[in-house]
Amino acid sequence: MKSIYLVMSQTGSMLSRTIKLISGKDYNHISISLNENLNYMYSFGRKKPYNPFIGAFVIEGIDIGTFLRFKGTECRVIKINVTDLQYELLCSNIYDMIENRNDYKYNLLGLFLAAFNIHASFDNKFYCSEFVKYIMEKSDIDVSVLPEITHPTDFMKLDNDVLYEGLLHNYSKCYKR
Repeated sequence: MKSIYLVMSQTGSMLSRTIKLISGKDYNHISISLNENLNYMYSFGRKKPYNPFIGAFVIEGIDIGTFLRFKGTECRVIKINVTDLQYELLCSNIYDMIENRNDYKYNLLGLFLAAFNIHASFDNKFYCSEFVKYIMEKSDIDVSVLPEITHPTDFMKLDNDVLYEGLLHNYSKCYKR
């Protein structure tokens, strides 16, 4: 058995506070990591930390990019157990996206419509929770309990262990048990 890690976050930026107000959810972004230390997290989000409207496939980290800019980012880290084969498929699928990152775009329209429970998906376009659901499903990880229009907190419906909740910046002090 292997484990993957989902990181739900709330940066506290003007945009994320607005999304939180509209959605009523504590977290409005989600990333996926292949290891417990969260050195690399994968998602669709801000391409540049100072511009919330230009998004893309991003490789995130606790101390790089948007999370470096927003040191007060709140998060919840959950661990999901997967088989060795699912883990290998996930790694392969993520690395394929890294290699072909220019083929993917941010689904800004889909994100906007999701706030109104309207589904709008497009080939090779994702917002964060749409991407995490897609990459898990493509890796044969059962996500059937998730709704069609998936929000970051919906991933709590998956069989998981909550490892941490608090400031993302403090996670590295707590993750080793």
